[in-house]
Amino acid sequence: MSIASTPLTLAAAAAALLLAAAPALQAKTLVYCSEGSPENFSPALNVTGTSFDAARPVYDKLTEFARGSTQVEPGLAESWTVSPDGRVFTFKLRAGVKFHSGVNGFRPSRDFNAEDVLFSFNRQWKADHPYAKVSGGKYDYFADMGLPDDVVAIDALDPMTVRISLKRPNVTMLANLAMDFASIASAEYADFLAKQNKKEQFDQVPVGTGPFSFLAYQKDAVIRYKANPAYWGEKALVDDLVYAITPDPTARYSKLKAGECHFVIAPRPADLAEMAKDASLKLINQSGLNIAYWAFNTQKAPFDKKEVRQALSMAIDKAAILKDVYLGAGQPAKNLIPPTLWSYNDAVKDYPFDAARARDLLAKAGVKTPLEIDLWYMPVQRPYNPNAKRIAEMMQADLAKIGVNAKLVTYEWGEYRKRMQQGEHTTGMLGWTGDNGDPDNFFFLRGCDAARPGGQNLSKWCNKAFDERMEKARASADTKERSRLYQEMQVIEKEDAPDFKIAHSVVYEVMRAGVSGYKQSPFGSHQFNGVDVK
Repeated sequence: MSIASTPLTLAAAAAALLLAAAPALQAKTLVYCSEGSPENFSPALNVTGTSFDAARPVYDKLTEFARGSTQVEPGLAESWTVSPDGRVFTFKLRAGVKFHSGVNGFRPSRDFNAEDVLFSFNRQWKADHPYAKVSGGKYDYFADMGLPDDVVAIDALDPMTVRISLKRPNVTMLANLAMDFASIASAEYADFLAKQNKKEQFDQVPVGTGPFSFLAYQKDAVIRYKANPAYWGEKALVDDLVYAITPDPTARYSKLKAGECHFVIAPRPADLAEMAKDASLKLINQSGLNIAYWAFNTQKAPFDKKEVRQALSMAIDKAAILKDVYLGAGQPAKNLIPPTLWSYNDAVKDYPFDAARARDLLAKAGVKTPLEIDLWYMPVQRPYNPNAKRIAEMMQADLAKIGVNAKLVTYEWGEYRKRMQQGEHTTGMLGWTGDNGDPDNFFFLRGCDAARPGGQNLSKWCNKAFDERMEKARASADTKERSRLYQEMQVIEKEDAPDFKIAHSVVYEVMRAGVSGYKQSPFGSHQFNGVDVK
């Protein structure tokens, strides 16, 4: 069986599963050909777009991003106030918000209130929380942003008012709370499962307040959701939402053309011209708020020397990668943040492609060749990295020319991320799509908090000068001052070279012509309330 045919076979099985539900035959259904299976359905536990996308239909946050925008607007909090010193945030909660009923027999007896907010945040913050250790108990996003140390208190002032107090001012807090890790779950549902000794179901059979409720999940095949008629916000315009999990981009394109799905992400760059000419399809794009990078593990020799990291940065032909892999759908990256984001430092000079200088730097650093390293590449396709294996092969060939032998390594996606976050690699590829439109959401990836074992700083690089500026920027409401600090941080990072920055990509998405109301997100997320199909 070919690689391309496997996802189609799984999708056929998923279609059979759907057709078995006779009452749904006449329902209006939107089918999203997604690219992978979620790790679970609790955003607090995850850091990847695949898992966030799977949970997003089910949950809401206190604050939300306006669909297709970086603008923060009210969510489960209908209003808020911030203390003059930027440390205390008080949220007035929205009344009358209903939780879904669960497919496992749960029926809510009350509306959403402060108890659910405290449950959702305390699970990530307090080690003695009854759900803290459920499903592995790793809350990487919460930890990497420094919140375990920064939060002083989370209090319910009354059933519909919550106050969050911080040690330090944080001007990014309202945008941070609109991110997926801050999704609000049902404390009553948690109690319901705990009484049955079934806590693990909390993260696999989700219950929220969102525009769709969860129905079923068949790993590597399909996720099914039903419209929530009681939703407080912008309602679903379809009856059913289906994620047909289809990892191969060629298979996704085939299903889209055949009308088996309405929407796909991450098309192959080689297919874009054909897609644009097809009147039955609608191709959209925007500059991505993203970065693809190759991280050097600075805690492992010889990558603990910046000269070695600089040398490898000069060894790679970035222009060839952009031409061969991105096919015009990307631009070379020299900073962690993309040039579309405020505070971008265009004065930073990228490392030149210069194999001779790379060899000299290695020799000056005392590195004897041949040097054996590993080069991990992602097993999945992402808008910021259309073909990680091909990039790895091109890097491998370039490195060989300076006496560095790179062994290519990959794992299943969840395992890949877990191992890299633990620091098992010597070098490895990953990337990032911004979550909130603030530069801090990129820079925290190189912060000392995220360099811990399990953290998202895959270079395991901790630079005090960089970190001090990041903390000052979080505390300042002066955009000019923040921009100055961020520009200085980009200079520091370029000199220390904890990673080789590959590209910022253009993000393409394609749908059937009959799809209406979809708004492309600057964060690379996918949201289907307000979307209709003919």
